[in-house]
Amino acid sequence: MLKSLKGHFLIASRKLNDLNFYRSVVLIVEHNQEGATGLIVNRPSSLSITNALSKYFDLPKLEDMVFTGGPVEPNGMFALHNASDLEKIEEPIVPNLFMGSSPEVFEQVIWKISEGDPDLDFRIFFGCAGWAPLQLESEVSRMDWLSTRATTEDIFKIDPYDIWNVLLERSMAERRFLPQETAHPEWN
Repeated sequence: MLKSLKGHFLIASRKLNDLNFYRSVVLIVEHNQEGATGLIVNRPSSLSITNALSKYFDLPKLEDMVFTGGPVEPNGMFALHNASDLEKIEEPIVPNLFMGSSPEVFEQVIWKISEGDPDLDFRIFFGCAGWAPLQLESEVSRMDWLSTRATTEDIFKIDPYDIWNVLLERSMAERRFLPQETAHPEWN
């Protein structure tokens, strides 16, 4: 039986040298027998949301950057958000975190952004990451990726430039079977 990694972060191991994923953190948004899909959460682009979406939406000047979500569908736009009122049928990826389930929901997220909704946390992505059936499982078993459970706070509160280090350290600590520090090393 497949153990789904939906709702987990994949943290690129130090040995993973694929330039698409070097030192990346990927949020797995879907994982089943047909493969897996995720979004790289630590690759802000140099393009602001306002500039990226200006030909589609009349947005106020926003400083938030569009993220590069991965090498698959580079022109596809994806939104991570916490607006549960917009998602009628989608299960959250993790509690209180959704991926825009349709073009209509994506547009509603953009309108909430333009209205300055103070309760809205969001990230906009171009592209995503994808794996064929059993490909991700093979990469995980080769130790190309470490994993840890994702939280909404990790995505929106940790600086994207720091998240790889923070989550790599967390993942390593979760796998330790001996304590890192001891109160009485002389007892050894």
